Amino acid sequence: MTTIIKRENKEIYRDGDRLVKVFDYTFTKAEVLNEALNNARIEETGLKIPKLLDVSKIDGKWAITREFIEGKSLEELMNENPEKEDEYLEKFVALQMEIHSKRSPHLNKIKDKMHAKISASSYEATVRYDLHNRLEGMKTHKKVLHGDFCPSNIIVTPDGEYYIIDWAHATQGNASADAARTYLVFCLQGEKDKAEKYLNLFCKKADIPKQLVQQWMPIVACSESVKNKPEEKELLDSWVNVFDFQ
Repeated sequence: MTTIIKRENKEIYRDGDRLVKVFDYTFTKAEVLNEALNNARIEETGLKIPKLLDVSKIDGKWAITREFIEGKSLEELMNENPEKEDEYLEKFVALQMEIHSKRSPHLNKIKDKMHAKISASSYEATVRYDLHNRLEGMKTHKKVLHGDFCPSNIIVTPDGEYYIIDWAHATQGNASADAARTYLVFCLQGEKDKAEKYLNLFCKKADIPKQLVQQWMPIVACSESVKNKPEEKELLDSWVNVFDFQ
């Protein structure tokens, strides 16, 4: 097997036409099985994603095996071809809207996930209370949400096919939450201009007011804060503490 990515808590290998993700002991059995189950459920929607092949243990660690998709990530292509940024963003948003057009009734619900994240955050009780209330007031939808939709999670094959990977955070619910999360990812990567361009394009294509996405931003920022990354704290705090968007 050839190592593709080696991170603190997981390693990803290529084994011929298979990709193997090996999790360390910080991942529970339930978390690994939920990621595999998400993948299986998303396959059933007809979206173009790598198929789940196996869940097993390797050297005592849980592992998920799926199809290996040959190609480059959309992030790599954007970096290599900056003159095509607008073209790639158009495709990026079209793919996200295709995800939101699907339904998978057994996926976890975004509201349940976000309530749990707010409760687990280190913000004071008054802030958590406000965020819980804001979340409860959001309209309940049943759209498939990726949960970490960013250019690095799209693989473009040599013949131009687009595959969406990494469904560990998939839920069902309000598409504006998914868009807020994508906007946040761009901002955390220091790509504020790209974030604004993305948000304007998404809202135009989806025909929704920008304010609906902005209303989710404090909630999504609070959810992200649970990762406790010091370098993200200032930006996340600035979002969490803004409750009223005009």
